[in-house]
Amino acid sequence: MRTSKLSRSLMAGALVSAMSLGVANAATVRIANQGDALSMDPHSLNESLQLSVTSNVYESLVGVSKDLKFEPGLASSWKQTSPTVWRFELRKNVRFHDDTPFTADDVVFSINRAAGEGSDMRSNTNDIKEVRKVDSHTIEIETKAPFPILPNVLSTVLIMSKKWCEDNQATKPVDRRKGIENAASFRANGTGPYRLRERQPNIRTTFVRNGNYWGKIEGNVDEVIFSVIANDPTRVAALLSGEIDIMEPVPVQDVPRINAGANTRALVAPELRTIFLGMDQKRDELLYSSVKGKNPFKDKRVRQAFYQAIDIEGIKRTVMRGASNPSALMVGPGINGYSQELNKRLPFDPEASKKLLAEAGYPTGFTVDMNCPNDRYVNDGQICEAVAANLARVGVKINLKAETKGTYFPKILRRDTSFYLLGWTPSTYDAHNALNALMRCVDDKGTGQFNLGAYCNPKVDELTVKIQSETDQPKRNAMIKEVFELHNADIGHLPLHQQALAWGTSKKVTLVQRGDNYMPFKSISIK
Repeated sequence: MRTSKLSRSLMAGALVSAMSLGVANAATVRIANQGDALSMDPHSLNESLQLSVTSNVYESLVGVSKDLKFEPGLASSWKQTSPTVWRFELRKNVRFHDDTPFTADDVVFSINRAAGEGSDMRSNTNDIKEVRKVDSHTIEIETKAPFPILPNVLSTVLIMSKKWCEDNQATKPVDRRKGIENAASFRANGTGPYRLRERQPNIRTTFVRNGNYWGKIEGNVDEVIFSVIANDPTRVAALLSGEIDIMEPVPVQDVPRINAGANTRALVAPELRTIFLGMDQKRDELLYSSVKGKNPFKDKRVRQAFYQAIDIEGIKRTVMRGASNPSALMVGPGINGYSQELNKRLPFDPEASKKLLAEAGYPTGFTVDMNCPNDRYVNDGQICEAVAANLARVGVKINLKAETKGTYFPKILRRDTSFYLLGWTPSTYDAHNALNALMRCVDDKGTGQFNLGAYCNPKVDELTVKIQSETDQPKRNAMIKEVFELHNADIGHLPLHQQALAWGTSKKVTLVQRGDNYMPFKSISIK
């Protein structure tokens, strides 16, 4: 699925050149983030930072260009041989970092691994019926129904070495929900432009240039030191002092300070991620609430009361310092299927919220726990604090459970939550990705894998299946619009906003800032 030229321009953010650089001299670049990639296993967590880091080591059949166009990766070409069968021709003379040849066996193994037990990538593979080896460098993928955007979906399914996984007892993905680790947590063996040299979880990870890489490395970076600096002021100070070269994210209040630095600059562009709140709508009794014997979130009036109690413009003004785009949809501008017409939030109205809660049988409100990360999204902890304060004004007491993403994600991904905050960037830049992962009814095959509150509308499911097969763009967009209308009417989730993308860099650095918040090391140069 191709997006418009205008949308791609919006999504890609900015190609930032701090100064004219040569690439003759290899160099070290030091990157700091507020959090870490939780594992080196590319199938263990479907999260942008995790995939951004691991995609420098591992690669997919279908790559993504600087301006977010899909392009050949480990597959040199592909075509449909029938409505439900795709044939992929694989690159020859590609080798893994341990010098093992890359073949069709690795692709069949990796896609099946990503679809298997413990994988966090199952929402990208749940519509695949079978992966078949044709010869050493050709595979076929058969889907359960026509799936015209399959190549796009495969762009985040990274390919591992079958032999390495077997030799290292890593044939199944790391499953952080269950606390299961294996060699792939701490070691890596991909085909990508950088090799993993050293891994110190939550402290520092070092990557070195792959001198035998099959493709082009545009930048001059020979070594990447990726560090975790959780404290915002410390991270900013490290950039301003020259201790690090790149930081992400920049706290919105520090953008002017970094731009005023003699040797630093802030790079700010639209991001494709939508931040939203989810609610447990499945259990008959919430796990963490003062309400016993029933689940208030099963009542639309309660969900609407929460929605209308949230002062999203206040959050934009005081928490996000203007660097957010309030949303009524689960996708934002730049995603195919986004509808400006439907992007109209219910009015902020605390009195209406109180009335709805009373009608639902909660005239004095109730208490519920809210799970939130404090080191994953822009100002995530502060957003949750603001939401809790808003809800307190209508009688709902929030017990805020804010924690590092290292413990947060395993907890909510095993659905051990009643009310939670999450962010989502559609990896295909198409609304179907969000519909399939966040809004479809949950099953045990990966459908609705990140629909953590188990929202379920059979009509949404029916339309989502049709959307993935439809090739007529106007018909397809009309169905996407209908799904969003149904979801909005149900108040299936509580969309908040799209956050701005803000990185800080030394003026000695040249890099590409992509709207999906991926940072390809091969495009970085430093003088």
